[in-house]
Amino acid sequence: MNVLWLQASGCGGCTMSLLCAEDPNIVDLLAGAGIRFLWHPALSLETGGEVHALLDRVASGALPLDVLCVEGAIARGPRGTGRYQMLSGTGRTVLDWVRQLAPLARHVVAVGSCAAYGGVTSAGENPSDAAGLQYEGTHLGGVLPATFRCDGGLPVINVAGCPTHPDWVTETLMLLANGALGADDLDALGRPLFFAQHLVHHGCPKNEFYEYKASAVHLCEIGCMMEHLGCVGTQAVGDCNIRPWNGSGSCTRGGYPCISCTAPEFEEPKHAFTETPKVAGIPVGLPSDMPKAWFMALASLSKAATPERLSKNATSDRVRILPTHRKPPG
Repeated sequence: MNVLWLQASGCGGCTMSLLCAEDPNIVDLLAGAGIRFLWHPALSLETGGEVHALLDRVASGALPLDVLCVEGAIARGPRGTGRYQMLSGTGRTVLDWVRQLAPLARHVVAVGSCAAYGGVTSAGENPSDAAGLQYEGTHLGGVLPATFRCDGGLPVINVAGCPTHPDWVTETLMLLANGALGADDLDALGRPLFFAQHLVHHGCPKNEFYEYKASAVHLCEIGCMMEHLGCVGTQAVGDCNIRPWNGSGSCTRGGYPCISCTAPEFEEPKHAFTETPKVAGIPVGLPSDMPKAWFMALASLSKAATPERLSKNATSDRVRILPTHRKPPG
C-alpha cells in the first residue's frame, strides 16, 4: 500500500508522535504490513527534483496512490488562493496539491486535529484562514466539500488528537491495508471507532478519586481534576488511558487535565484549560450522557461517603494515607 504524506500548517508534532511507536517501531511495523511511504517530508531521503517528479507521477495517475495522509491544517488565505503556504519548489500551493491529489487517492487520512478540524492552527482570528480537510471546526466542508468521498468510497478519515496517538495512525493504516475499515467503523465526526468508542475517562488512574468526588485543587495534587482543574475526560473520546503512550503515559497520568484534543474546536474552550467553569458552584462540563440532577445527587452522596484516605490524598502531591490492611475473612 502506497502512502503519500504531506505536511501543511502545523507543528509537525504528529510526525514526532508517530516516531514514538514501539514494539515494533514504526519502520518495522509498516514494512511488515506491506505499507510504504512514497514520500514523507521528514522521513524520506528524496528531496528537490526527485520529489517534484514523484508528485507529478501521482498527479498524472502514473503512480497509484492508496492513501493520502495530510498533517496540519490547510491555509486557504489570502482570499482563498492558498498562497500563504506553497509546496516548496513546485510553484503551487499546498491547497492546490491537496485538492488535486485527494480525489485520486483510494483513501484520505487527516493526521491530527489540525488536519481534521483546523485545530490550534485555526485558533484565534485565524489570519491564514486555515481549515481541516473536510471540516472547519464542527462544520462539514473545509478544504474539501462536505460531499467529498475518496475513490474507496469513504469520507476523510479523521485520526484526531493533538498530537495524535502513534498507534491510532498505524492501526488506521493497517486496517486500510487489509480492507477492514469501512463507513460503519467511523463515528459521526469521521474518527475511527477503535479509539473513538472509548472515553479518556476509561482507565484513568484517578477514577477512584472521581467516584468519591475527591478533587485536586492544584495541578501538583493527585485527586480528580474534573471539579476544579478543567478535566473533560468524562466527555472526551480516546483510549489514551487504556493504551497509554509509550506504554505508560497519558495526560491525566502525568497530572494534567484532559482537554479533549480529539474534538473539533477544543483549542478555544472559552476558559483556561486548567479551570472548570461553574454556575452557582456547579461544574458546567458534566458527563455528557448523564442527567445533571442525577449527577449532582450522586456527587453529594459520594462526597458524604468519601474515605479519609481519598479526601486527604486528593489535595496532596503524593500518597499520604495508605489503604487500610485487613485480615482475610476466616
